[in-house]
Amino acid sequence: MTYSPVMTYFHQPNPDKRARRVRIRGAVGVAVRSEGSQAVRGLLHVLSATGGLLVLSKALEQGVVVEVAFRTSHGIVRGRAELLSPTCQLASGCLQPFRFVALDDEHHARLRMTLESLLDQTLIGQAQTGLSFS
Repeated sequence: MTYSPVMTYFHQPNPDKRARRVRIRGAVGVAVRSEGSQAVRGLLHVLSATGGLLVLSKALEQGVVVEVAFRTSHGIVRGRAELLSPTCQLASGCLQPFRFVALDDEHHARLRMTLESLLDQTLIGQAQTGLSFS
């Protein structure tokens, strides 16, 4: 697994307040790689500034730190993430949450820009349908 030489430690800015989550529309592929193993492919289901939710064919070990990479309209976002407790109640696989533990500045900027774009699209869509955004 190759990481950028300088990785910024990633922390949640306000642990008492959860980061806003955005449900991903369409299929956004994600590669998950742990030390010494081949990448596992999945889909990104939910994304936030602190992590996200993956759809995988089978659960990966909770607590393992992996490299997560996915393509956005602002470029590839790649960083280290800790896998959290999976839920395997889908016919097509498992939902596995993750939290970012390290992103370099460039990838963090891409993540932030991607989230801003997704939130803008969500707000525009809700304004057009009369729904409120929380």
